[in-house]
Amino acid sequence: ACKTIIGSMGENLATLDTSLKDSVGFLRGSDQERNALDTAYKTQIAVSQQLTQLEEQMIPAGYSTPVPAIYDDLPQLKGRATVEMVIRKPDDAPFDIEGVNFKQAEIKMVIDGYSSPVTGGSFVDLVSKGFYTKMAIQRSDGFVVQTGKPDGGADGYTGGTAGKALGAGKKGERLIPLETFLVGDKGPFYEATMEDEGRGGQATVLPFSSYGAMGWAREEYDPNSGSSQFFWLLFDSDLTPAGKNVLDGRYPCFGLAIEGADFLRDTKEGDIIVSAKVTSGLENLVLPKAKAQATSD
Repeated sequence: ACKTIIGSMGENLATLDTSLKDSVGFLRGSDQERNALDTAYKTQIAVSQQLTQLEEQMIPAGYSTPVPAIYDDLPQLKGRATVEMVIRKPDDAPFDIEGVNFKQAEIKMVIDGYSSPVTGGSFVDLVSKGFYTKMAIQRSDGFVVQTGKPDGGADGYTGGTAGKALGAGKKGERLIPLETFLVGDKGPFYEATMEDEGRGGQATVLPFSSYGAMGWAREEYDPNSGSSQFFWLLFDSDLTPAGKNVLDGRYPCFGLAIEGADFLRDTKEGDIIVSAKVTSGLENLVLPKAKAQATSD
């Protein structure tokens, strides 16, 4: 299977290279340039998906990232899941992406329970419960696009039972421990930043290194205050270089936008998530044994 995937990736990379070269030779703004760039974009998505497939082939069957037993009362993602969101503007205005209008933003994300089993599990659990559906985007400042704070006084999700390790937040929020997985470790460590552990500058398994990388939000000075708020990073290699930014090792990167990340460029405060669904991998979500129950969309 790996040889087949690698062979197909080679063909797609050749197509990508040709399309990018062709786009340079066409008149800027012409239909020919747009067609070449569209082909390059679609091919880039295909290569990204194939890379994910290749990575998954390298994971032993039945493997799951070890998590301390103290967090067994929190949802955990034992593998990967795919989440798709549809976002619309409240006045039905279009999303303007480089001069092309779209009725709605459609974003497809892969949630990685191998690098962030507790964080990823919490997110997938909340998506499956409909927590993010009909929620507004709450921050869009050119650095991140963020949401996840429910209406009312609470800063996070209050509908579940708090874990014993951290207890509940000030307004009854289910708190999620800061989860950090560094390259070379056998699993994540919890409740501390990598600076707290004296390991500043080391590489994380899943870094904030792409446009649309997903992070779990928290209070700046409390590593264990995250609950349900998350953000997409509007990655800029100059402002947020991978491994040299203020995010890696301080906030868990638990997923990536693999399709539709460009919509984040025109996603503004007040835009509404009209749909949020787990489209694959829900079977990898493990709920606390005492509270386990079927979830569906």
